[in-house]
Amino acid sequence: MVLMCWVSVSLIKGGLWFFAYVGFVVELPEVLVREVSRLGVDVEGFIIDSVIARLNLDPGTELEVHLELAERFLREGVELVSKDPVQASEKLYKAAEEAVKAMAIALGLDEARTASEQGRWTAALLFRAVDSISDRLGREEVRLWWGGRAWFLHVEGFHEARLGQNQVGGRDLKYVEALVRLAQECCREARGGKA
Repeated sequence: MVLMCWVSVSLIKGGLWFFAYVGFVVELPEVLVREVSRLGVDVEGFIIDSVIARLNLDPGTELEVHLELAERFLREGVELVSKDPVQASEKLYKAAEEAVKAMAIALGLDEARTASEQGRWTAALLFRAVDSISDRLGREEVRLWWGGRAWFLHVEGFHEARLGQNQVGGRDLKYVEALVRLAQECCREARGGKA
């Protein structure tokens, strides 16, 4: 299995903003490829969680990582709706998942601390985080957006491949967009109102 990675880096120096895109390829040994397949590991998520844990990022930087991923997965999911509803379903689910992680960190939830201590997020932690976010914000709809739509996309749209373009793009997309917007608001407030 070959992983192609592109990393964007931005730096402000002397009042100028520099951008760089760093690309690299990682070829996994065959035994790891078999284990990844056997265990159903989300390789991209695993790598991101491992890098975050290894770098011991501060919560502000970590929430930025998750918010950026949520926005990226949302864009990619929207682009795939008409071409590949199965892959669109997973990208949209990943957008919702990253939005939940960002909100949990922004709100300083116990679930975010537990994920940091464990070095990864589990489905159980995500569901508990959604409950805590909903309670903290007084927004019951967060539970619906997550459990009723995003998780549904993950299971029925991706794993079972039962959803078509109209359901993914027409019915479920708006709930994922709402979760990402809410994450953007929570993160903005956590940064003290700064964009």
